[in-house]
Amino acid sequence: MTDVLDKTGARTDEAADVITGARERIDALDDRIIGLVQERMAVSAVIQEARMTSGGRRVNFSREMEILGHYREALGKPGTSLAMTLLELCRGRV
Repeated sequence: MTDVLDKTGARTDEAADVITGARERIDALDDRIIGLVQERMAVSAVIQEARMTSGGRRVNFSREMEILGHYREALGKPGTSLAMTLLELCRGRV
């Protein structure tokens, strides 16, 4: 168990078990989040293509401001940074 204790930073076997289980859950959540971001990117590409095909601009800044506000309200100031990253990932993929 010493290897696990070193890997987790825990000082007891019990804490190491909790940390190991929680990290497995976080890894699974991260995989789901990545999948959702990829799905969001694909949906955004459909929207951009439709907008540009109709003669509009690729980016709708008023919509982006709504998204930034939504994330900020839900997650606080760091939510704005997260939303900006998502918007950046989703731009220009058409």
